[in-house]
Amino acid sequence: MKISKEKFGQAFDALVAEYQIIAPVSDANGIAFKGVKSFSEVKQDYLNSKLPPKAFFFPQHEKLMSYKKEGKDVTVKSELKVDNTVLFGIRPCDAKGMQLLDMVFKNDQYTDPYYFERRDKSVIIGVACNKIAPTCFCSSFGLSPAGSEGSDIFLIDLGDSYDVEVITEKGKAVAARFEELSELSADEQALVDKIKDAETSSKVDVSTTTSKLDKMFNNPYWDTLQEKCIGCNVCSFSCPTCHCFDISEEVRKNEGTRVRTWDACMAPLFTLHGSGHNPRDNKKARWRQRMMHKFNYFVHNNGSMSCVGCGRCIKGCPVNMDIRQVIDGANKAELVVE
Repeated sequence: MKISKEKFGQAFDALVAEYQIIAPVSDANGIAFKGVKSFSEVKQDYLNSKLPPKAFFFPQHEKLMSYKKEGKDVTVKSELKVDNTVLFGIRPCDAKGMQLLDMVFKNDQYTDPYYFERRDKSVIIGVACNKIAPTCFCSSFGLSPAGSEGSDIFLIDLGDSYDVEVITEKGKAVAARFEELSELSADEQALVDKIKDAETSSKVDVSTTTSKLDKMFNNPYWDTLQEKCIGCNVCSFSCPTCHCFDISEEVRKNEGTRVRTWDACMAPLFTLHGSGHNPRDNKKARWRQRMMHKFNYFVHNNGSMSCVGCGRCIKGCPVNMDIRQVIDGANKAELVVE
């Protein structure tokens, strides 16, 4: 089924009364996901945002709770305030990234209420990639530039209209507002099929990477890999699946706030112990950890690689370290007896 962009825009604008709407817009830094009040504000033709939209579920900086001591009494107040939200224009790689984060923030041992309160009150409207950047390599992981996985509603841009796929019950509640849906013409169906069949031109073979890394903890490959890295962490902070964080207390006299902020395993202070010992006190150890976590440990723990091939780390790296080349280098590295 399809809906004209005119009718979709009307439905979109009507949602503002009931939902916080987050969508891609143009700003001074390129494309960013921000709150909008009208479909006219939305940037529709874009390759990818500079930062992933995961920040609306896992904010870069958030207050978890505040507390105050008065005499012998201590009062604690949650700082969590969540509105019903629609995230529009989410690319397939980012929607898949959110599913991978779900595995981290909820498992058989615990559930992160801050993350999932936002997730549960959000509807994801994904949009297929009609254009594919040369740095994108999602097809390496069995994903598709037109994959609907992780979306509640999935759209394919047909020019003057959208092909509409409603996937979940949350998606149905929003799609009920769509008016004058109609069948695709033969030419439109052919275009949809072409977009769905497209793959990224860039691919890297990851079929044996996990098993290879099982045998590479002490491999000399890590000695040279890290040489040009300057430790800026742009790869971690621009990644849709990285989820390291720090928790700190901001205290003044008898009251304070517990705060969670993004952190990164590539940062030298991330593993610094109170004793002064740091088990990953060099770039070699930190680069090995990044690779092992994404392509080995996460696979063993969750059954999936923790990379969706969005290419943000490739675009953002100031010294042109390319994760595709890093994976390929590991695949080709000569094994040594450990």
